[in-house]
Amino acid sequence: MKKYTSIGELLLDYRELSDVSQTDLASKFDVDVRTILRWEKNQTLLKPDKEEEMVDITFIPYQVIRNLNAPVAIPTYYDFDIRKYALSSLTKELPDINSVKTRMNSVKTERMRTIKHESDLNEIIRCCLVQKHISKSINKELILKAVEFLPELNFILFDTSGFYSGHSVFLPISQDCYQKIKNKSITEDEISLDQIIDYKMEEKPVFYAYDINADCNENIIFIISAVLKFFKDFPNKNYTYASYASRHDTFELNELIGINLIWEDKILQNDLESKAAPRLYEGNFTEFLKN
Repeated sequence: MKKYTSIGELLLDYRELSDVSQTDLASKFDVDVRTILRWEKNQTLLKPDKEEEMVDITFIPYQVIRNLNAPVAIPTYYDFDIRKYALSSLTKELPDINSVKTRMNSVKTERMRTIKHESDLNEIIRCCLVQKHISKSINKELILKAVEFLPELNFILFDTSGFYSGHSVFLPISQDCYQKIKNKSITEDEISLDQIIDYKMEEKPVFYAYDINADCNENIIFIISAVLKFFKDFPNKNYTYASYASRHDTFELNELIGINLIWEDKILQNDLESKAAPRLYEGNFTEFLKN
C-alpha cells in the first residue's frame, strides 16, 4: 500500500494507472480541465457532489476520498491493485485469524445483507474485474442462482455512508464441475447455470469461493466471520472449500487457515506481468474450527 496525504496525489496516481488524461477525466466529471489541474495541485478541494462522482468514476472507496478531500487531510494508505485502504501502517496487516475465530459469533453488522439488486451485481462485477486473474466475470444469472441456493455466503457490504465496501460470492457446484476447474479443462467464467447445485442434496458438496473482497480489514473481519460461522455450523463436514485468487491477502488468509495450495497459474502470471501467480486453494475448515 502507498501512503497518500492529499487528494491531488491520489488523482494523479489514478490517472497514471488507468491511463486517463486530464481532458478525459474532466469530461467524466463534466468540469473544465483547469478544475482537474487545480484538484491535482491541491489548490482546491472537490465539492461533496463531486466526491460521490469520484467514487463512481474511479471506483476508489468513498472513505479514502473523504479522508483526503479535506482542509486537513487524513493520511491514508491505499492499494489500487486490490482496492483496499488502511488508516495506519498497523492496520495494513491482516487481522489475527484466531482472534476472528474466537469472536465470529459476536461480530455482526447491519451494513451487510444478501445480494439481491441489479446495483449489487453491478458493483460486485466491477470489483471482480479489479482482480488480475479475472478478465471476464461470471454472468449475473450465475450469481443470482448461487444466491438462491446459498444466501448465507452470498452477500454484499456497505460503508456507514451507504457506499459499496465489499462482497462474498460463493458458488455451490458439483464435484464434477470442480474437478474440471481443478484440472484446467474449464475456467471460472465457463461455469454454467446447470452446474450450480443445491448443496444440501450433495454427499460431498463443493463451496467455490469465486470472490471475497473488502476495502479494508475491518470489513474483511465481518466477511470472514460470517464465512467461518457458516462452516462451523454446517452439519456435513465432508465438504470441499475451493478458492482461485490473485490477491496476496487472500493467499495469506487461506494459508493461515490451513487451506492447501493446489497449483499456481505461472502462464497467466507472465501474461499479466504480475508479481504473484493466481493460485487455486482447496481444503476444509473443520480442523481450524475444531477448538
